[in-house]
Amino acid sequence: MTRTLTLAIAFSLALLNASQAHAASATTTSAATPASPKWVERSNQYARILLDAQAPFAPEDMSFMGVPGYDGLVTDLKPEFAARFRAATARSRDELKSKLSVERDPDVRQDLEIMIRAADEAIATSELNERLMLPWRDAPQIVFNGVRTLLSDQTPPERRALALQRLKNYVGQGQETVPLTELAKARYAQRAGDPTLLRPTKLEVEQALGNVDTYIAGIRDLFAKYQVTDADAALAAMETQLKDYAQWGRTTVLPQARTDTQLPPALYANQLRQIGIDIEPQLLVHRAQVEFMETRAAMAQLAPLVAKEHGLELADAHDYVAVVRALKKNAIGNDQLVARYRTVIDAIDPIIRDERVVDVPNRPMIMRLGTEAESAVVSAPHLLPAPLVGNTGQQGQFVVPVSLATADGKTLAYDDFNFDAARWTLSAHEGRPGHELQFTAMIERGVSLARTMFAFNSVNVEGWALYAEAEMVPYEPLDGQLVALQFRLMRAARAILDPMINLGQIDRDAAGRILREKVGLSEAMVKQELDRYTFNAPGQAGAYFYGYSRILELRMETEMALGEKFDRLAFNNFLLDQGLLPPDLLGKAVRERFIPAVRKE
Repeated sequence: MTRTLTLAIAFSLALLNASQAHAASATTTSAATPASPKWVERSNQYARILLDAQAPFAPEDMSFMGVPGYDGLVTDLKPEFAARFRAATARSRDELKSKLSVERDPDVRQDLEIMIRAADEAIATSELNERLMLPWRDAPQIVFNGVRTLLSDQTPPERRALALQRLKNYVGQGQETVPLTELAKARYAQRAGDPTLLRPTKLEVEQALGNVDTYIAGIRDLFAKYQVTDADAALAAMETQLKDYAQWGRTTVLPQARTDTQLPPALYANQLRQIGIDIEPQLLVHRAQVEFMETRAAMAQLAPLVAKEHGLELADAHDYVAVVRALKKNAIGNDQLVARYRTVIDAIDPIIRDERVVDVPNRPMIMRLGTEAESAVVSAPHLLPAPLVGNTGQQGQFVVPVSLATADGKTLAYDDFNFDAARWTLSAHEGRPGHELQFTAMIERGVSLARTMFAFNSVNVEGWALYAEAEMVPYEPLDGQLVALQFRLMRAARAILDPMINLGQIDRDAAGRILREKVGLSEAMVKQELDRYTFNAPGQAGAYFYGYSRILELRMETEMALGEKFDRLAFNNFLLDQGLLPPDLLGKAVRERFIPAVRKE
């Protein structure tokens, strides 16, 4: 299992909690939460076949979800782990096929087909990555993520106690006697002699090395915050090993790292398929170019109204970048950011209800700033889902980073999120009616594991969040509408630049100029975007625009089919009821179930 596959599993498993929690925590959730249908319970039993096969290879993700039995375990990087992962997945796939041969419930059958396809995709991805890529890993980040999963306010105290066991396993002082860093080195050295294998990029290695001290400090801070005793020896070993790994990276990995950031066509095509983009990348670019031009024109029309409302004296009031930059000058201090966002977050729920956009979850929403170490892992605003298996009231967290550390130790400050006008669209995307609402709704509605974890695709997740932004724009102030359009412009730019960079049609510097001069992003955000396209998540950036456009197409088709019977609230609720189905299956569900049901009313 390569680094790319591990990241994909980590992201998808983070969403598994949404459905599994419903069955596991029925006594702790709201009394108004309906029980899962019988077919969902049976589907989830089948899902555990595949889950149990894959979980031992990434036990930290099981901990993140609250699944018992994995809290002290660590990532498997032992010899032949990729082949063992594929074999375990294949066995579980074959067992699911046998279940499919006798299952008669159409919903369960669809879930089985989803899981079988997911298993096939995981095997194919593992084989492709092992065949083409040299397996380098950011081991210090793995250790930090594994520790912070347990040492968290969201984790019950009895589970926090296992953080030391996990740390000891990382450093070879527990059941695992070989440190994770040594296993990672061995896997790299085992194949480093093959010159045909794709090396990691110089940029990603430099950034990882620059983050090591931040991760070490972050781990020590967590052990101190939660007063974990008898950890000194393990912490000392951790610090020594991570610094040694960084030195090994400088002397062994960095000299061999590639300076180009273009992925081979087969790897990029596979990335797009895993993300859920089912059209050719060049067609995605062409469609996004149209969206970019139309959104830019809309911003130019709105900018003078915003400038007038705010009394901005500009040489050209139609210059939307100049207007946005003027709005950014009234920055919100970090100490006030959460409180100022809270005023918008609290205002959005009533708007969603009153305007009948979508049903609002029963759980409240949390927003906080990210720590330095968390921001090193995820450098963009994001939703951190709660460990919802056995959930006793924990909630998802909308996390905003306030700075970005560079590989040379410098810090770039964001100005894209910390001003009043940005609060609306960012809250709508990461919070409600976007990510937080989508994930929480899946808990409350009892969506099956197959339609959350194993159907997972960024096109659905990010498409819904961008669609949610658009749903809220009419109810926002003018400056909020302008920034909403700016963020939509950024998503169109992503769908243009990510494919073009990976197809070798534009270089990093030229792409950066577009983001800086045409979209109006800060230097921190520009770097975060370019790192996303080139090594953090190649291909994923196109999911926002593509997923949004597919939902718009489906909604227009539905409105035309139903005429006056179309109801936005019912349509949006139905989309959420389907979990994280890819665009083709989501469209099929709307055409075959939603439209006929409404016509009969």
